[in-house]
Amino acid sequence: MAIERKAQDKFGRVGVLMGGPSSEREISLKSGQAVHQALAQSGLEAVAIDIKTDDIAENISLLKSSRIDCAFLALHGRFGEDGQIQEILDGLEIPYTGSGAKASRLAMDKVAARRIFQDNGLSVPACNVLEWDTYRQGRRITNNLSLPLVVKPATHGSSIGLSMVDTKKGLEKAVDLAFTFDRRVIIEEYIKGREVTVGILDERPLPVVEIVTKRRFFDYEAKYQAGMTEYIVPAELDKEVAQKLQATALSAHRFLGCAGCSRADIILNNDNIAYILELNTIPGMTQTSLLPKAARAVGIDFTRLCLGLIELAYASR
Repeated sequence: MAIERKAQDKFGRVGVLMGGPSSEREISLKSGQAVHQALAQSGLEAVAIDIKTDDIAENISLLKSSRIDCAFLALHGRFGEDGQIQEILDGLEIPYTGSGAKASRLAMDKVAARRIFQDNGLSVPACNVLEWDTYRQGRRITNNLSLPLVVKPATHGSSIGLSMVDTKKGLEKAVDLAFTFDRRVIIEEYIKGREVTVGILDERPLPVVEIVTKRRFFDYEAKYQAGMTEYIVPAELDKEVAQKLQATALSAHRFLGCAGCSRADIILNNDNIAYILELNTIPGMTQTSLLPKAARAVGIDFTRLCLGLIELAYASR
């Protein structure tokens, strides 16, 4: 992650892609604005590019007219983390931060990702998967798991559409909510334990971050309402447990073929078993987001983190 001053002159015109058409648009705009400000203040030629549609032709035209040499991806959710924008940039031969199209698609699809994790020996919560085309015909919920349960859309982040369910009556309501965001819904066993997250940067794990929320779980309000959650960096864990969590996150990153950076969300149960919930290929990138917090704990400030990701983008493509 060493950044030479001369290398910064070679980055050219960097486009910070933000916004997007997904339910995570507002969060993405915050990430993008923070990155753009940091790059501009560092002396780079940086331009903010607001992606407003998933129309391929329109976005190709927008990117061509922006005349960028590299793209910093701050897009969260659909058309940011699902491989679509990566395929466009590949076609235009524009290097970009983060993972390629294939890894992005896999990580975004929680069903596909958890299958890969499980096949490679990582622990994941038990789950049932509902498809909209089947569910809408009879509104029957197939579930063989005990309450409480976690219900969530299969391809969304930021806990959007996610519910904690304690009763059979509440299950249908939670499933209906999740289906408003996705055509596939995951019903997952609730794992009681400590919620942690581990960032990966340049193929190395960052310190474990523990998430201690006043809410029952780390939902949308807990993530984005000030004062609802405390973040302990590094987490207060035995060295062996922390290393196990870091190894789990790095394995998940590699099993999906990720690059640049990622962030794994994990539940550490009472027996110190690490259950991986999901892997984010474009983690939040504000000054107070989790990946930057972990990077800061090892001496990498926000600007240096952003510059380092651009350096990696050029190195890997």
